Amino acid sequence: MPWDSAFPDLGGACSCSAGQVSHGASSMSYKETFWMACDSTEQLRAEYGPFHTRAEAEREADKLGFGYLLRYEHVIGEDDDIKEVRCIFIELQPQTTRRYPEKLHTRCATCGASGVHDYQWQAEVWADIHEFEHSRHRVRLFEQTRAEGLKEVPGWRDAWI
Repeated sequence: MPWDSAFPDLGGACSCSAGQVSHGASSMSYKETFWMACDSTEQLRAEYGPFHTRAEAEREADKLGFGYLLRYEHVIGEDDDIKEVRCIFIELQPQTTRRYPEKLHTRCATCGASGVHDYQWQAEVWADIHEFEHSRHRVRLFEQTRAEGLKEVPGWRDAWI
């Protein structure tokens, strides 16, 4: 079966040579394995990859907030054609999925002044200076992640002390 008809949603974007090669029972055929990070087990899913190892795919799935890995195994025949395709979904444990903030955003709820920060300590310093210079102003903190977008961090002053 040709690659494009087996996986129309991938559109042949994945390279079959990117993977691990292991010889099967027959000396003329071998198996190629590669890994993808994906967000669901549905047919219309987002996939990211391919990766040579499971560890690489897990790291990317973790960064993207994806909950699944997809292992593709291709059994290649003696004429370098794909004889068999196996797809195995692996659900990741929820505690391994962490959020990686790309940016931290501070915004004053009183006057609307705002700032963008790379580190938590920068956001704290900005908020401290703003609240010191403007009495009775209150600064809110937002985290921006790839998986969740922009979300407010409630009680951030109490949590980070």
